Amino acid sequence: MLRLLGEVTVRADGNRVDLGPARQRCVLAALALDAGRVVPVDRLVDRVWGEDVPRRGRATLYSYISRLRQALADVESLEIDRRPGGYALTTTGTIDVLAFRDLCTCARSEPDAAEATRMLTEALDLWHGEALTGLTGTWAAVERAGLDEERIAAQRDLADARLRAGAGEHLVAELATQAAHRPLDERVAGQYMLALHQAGRTGDALAHYLRIRERLVEELGTEPDGQLRHLHRTLLATREAPTIAAAALCRQLPRAPQRFVGRHQDLAKLGDAPVVIAGAGGIGKTWLALHWAHRNAERFPDGQLFVDLCGFSPDSPPMTAATAVRGFLDALGVERVPTDPHAAAALFRKLLAGKRILMVLDNAADSAQVTPLLPDSENCTVLITSRANLTGLVARHGASHLRLDVLSPTEARALLTDRIGAGRAAAEPEALTHLVELCGGFPLALCLAAAQTQTRPQLTLAGLAAELRDFGLDALADTDPSASLPAVLSLSLKGLTPEQATAYALLGIAPGRDIGVDAAASLLGQPKTAAADILRGLTQASLLGNPDTGRHRMHDLIRRHASDTARDLPDEVSTAALDRVIDFYLQTASNAHGVLNPTRPSLGLAPPVAGCVPLTPADAMRWFDTERDNLLAIQQAAATRKLHRVTWGLAGTLETYLRRRGHLRDRLAVWTAGVEAVAHLSDPTAHIVAHRLLGRAHADLGQHDEADCCLRNALALAEHHDDTLNQAHTHRTLAAAAMSRGDSQQAREHAERALRISRTLDDPVWEAGALNAVGWYAAKSGDFAAGRDHCHAAYEIFLRHGNIEGQATTLDSLGYIAHHTGSHADSIDHYRTALTLLRTISSAAEEADTLNRLGHAYAALGQPQQARASWQNALAMYEQQGRAANALETQRLLGEGG
Repeated sequence: MLRLLGEVTVRADGNRVDLGPARQRCVLAALALDAGRVVPVDRLVDRVWGEDVPRRGRATLYSYISRLRQALADVESLEIDRRPGGYALTTTGTIDVLAFRDLCTCARSEPDAAEATRMLTEALDLWHGEALTGLTGTWAAVERAGLDEERIAAQRDLADARLRAGAGEHLVAELATQAAHRPLDERVAGQYMLALHQAGRTGDALAHYLRIRERLVEELGTEPDGQLRHLHRTLLATREAPTIAAAALCRQLPRAPQRFVGRHQDLAKLGDAPVVIAGAGGIGKTWLALHWAHRNAERFPDGQLFVDLCGFSPDSPPMTAATAVRGFLDALGVERVPTDPHAAAALFRKLLAGKRILMVLDNAADSAQVTPLLPDSENCTVLITSRANLTGLVARHGASHLRLDVLSPTEARALLTDRIGAGRAAAEPEALTHLVELCGGFPLALCLAAAQTQTRPQLTLAGLAAELRDFGLDALADTDPSASLPAVLSLSLKGLTPEQATAYALLGIAPGRDIGVDAAASLLGQPKTAAADILRGLTQASLLGNPDTGRHRMHDLIRRHASDTARDLPDEVSTAALDRVIDFYLQTASNAHGVLNPTRPSLGLAPPVAGCVPLTPADAMRWFDTERDNLLAIQQAAATRKLHRVTWGLAGTLETYLRRRGHLRDRLAVWTAGVEAVAHLSDPTAHIVAHRLLGRAHADLGQHDEADCCLRNALALAEHHDDTLNQAHTHRTLAAAAMSRGDSQQAREHAERALRISRTLDDPVWEAGALNAVGWYAAKSGDFAAGRDHCHAAYEIFLRHGNIEGQATTLDSLGYIAHHTGSHADSIDHYRTALTLLRTISSAAEEADTLNRLGHAYAALGQPQQARASWQNALAMYEQQGRAANALETQRLLGEGG
């Protein structure tokens, strides 16, 4: 066993393993807390030394790992593996902290109180003192504190389980001590009251309620929460002890907000369910809700649920209530979620009945979006944030309403001081007071004002206050986020150069959620170096985010303001900018497409205005991965602006990437837009290709009727225009569609027609593709000899012309034929060579299929472990690609034991 809940130790065969000095043991602990996952080297260095990394820190780390491997050489259950980018600890034994967490998780969902008590007792028995004893440094201290919180939560859960079992009489002394140490902890108070009641001391329980209520009112200005009040009423009304429901598993709260300041009166108003927290965008609604939620998480042992309803997001439509309910049911572990929204909502309410769960419904659009999510249980607390008042919830559902106002002068001063530094605040106290007054207590205004002092260090607080006074602050309008902070944002714009101000406006209307320097250069019509300087200036002005990835993104509120600012630009400026950025994406996507698939015919696009050229297939795939969402947004923007040839061209440039990555839904969307676009073009080839590839997208999703309609249209058009090349392509696509319906004979017939036509085209690569298709469908129909002959012929041509994708797909066909003719070793060789080639061109969709088939070959050869490994890798890729049917079939294979 590897122990972390105490001194870091490893025991094997009853003996303690010498793990070396403290920092070396810290390396093992850092790997163990992420057991099974890769921990990057830089993260390991940070965990071991923090900011005090020695000059040869990495070398010392490698030495520690080497010594740990030697120490663990005889421990079969533990192994430190080198993985790409870092190290991982793999174990078949027990790590006490993981065992502790597993036991706690199981206990919280265990309906039997005695069994839950046993599991929690066993979990707490794994502790042998303070976690990570003997380890020093910031990381160890933080982890130690977090683990201690988990131990406290388990102790609370154990008390709940024992109370559910009716053992309150034996808990009175222990809970009395805890209640004395934590006099304002309402969960402990409730447990102590319940124990007293079960011990026949209901009068003492009621007296304790009066004491804690008095302290809460005097010290915090708040009444006890709804759950404690309910327990009090129950004790007054009955001599029977109420039960405590078993805890759920959901812990969905995002990370607790940092640097929370003030809001004490607002916090005191939270706690009754439901509460609507309303206010302007950027006023701090989510900030407040999450701070309260984390501070009170222990009061909700059955779970905390969180969802962003996207009610006022500029990039996403509001989430439907049905989608939110489905997400919650998934999180609660429901395996079969009803398809009917009303049934799903009813099931959700049933699951929450009697549970103590906190729900945070963030960024709601209206009452109708929230109503289906409200639980019937009065034990649940619901916090709803919205820019709207949601008066329907107040009127019809008894919700409390908290209009979040600006910070008090004291709170605002504390926030601004925290951001600019106590020394600078103390140097100009009067100017600081003036700034607080001018910012009106609005949190975002205060933060942006603080940013001005940081990015313009020569500016005094008095000078900043004078500028704010001259520009003023308009009233905050909670229904119009673009007008929330015009004065502060205008102040930020005032300090910009003309180029930066124009860039700010143009970034507000650029399609997509983020932008790189190359695309920004085209949008702005600037050289790359100049564009980078402009982006840097906007980042320093706190108008643009710049994460470590180098991608630039605006906050939603600021983006809306920038978009409004763009209305003041001359039409020709904004139109030209959008034309340039759309052209950049079209040209770069075309370049990348050509690198991925050099044998594809040209789309006939005009020379680019500006762009970048990925040099290798790996570069091209990385660029597409990074820009995928933006490319989809660019195509939508082009379609909206009726740029039909651009819309069609973007569909064509995305085809190879989306096909190789297995992004089936995106592929359907881009070709749906492509077909709509070619309806406005007089290019027959574009019509044929768009209908053919939309048909293939439908077929790959199992939408057979739609696929057949599109492909028949494509074939009719190709025959009408005597386009033999596209006749051949369309027959091959019809073959694939037929095979997806399970009709291997019709698939073979279409493939043979494609081959006959391809042989008239004087294009060896296209002929090889048709040969492989005929071979594949012949094999699928049981004619393995013909299949082998055709595939061998195809492979020779692909090899001669250096076509990697063709070689890979043909080897996959030959692997299938070898497997089904009993040559399983040859089959494995073919599949493994195919996988190597597919990975060089990042063809994830084909890779998943080949891995699946490789698993069958391994199984047939009597190698079940290799079969399971192949199927597990295939399953992970199918799930990542959203290929549900393939994933289900692979799960079945794994369930049968390989």
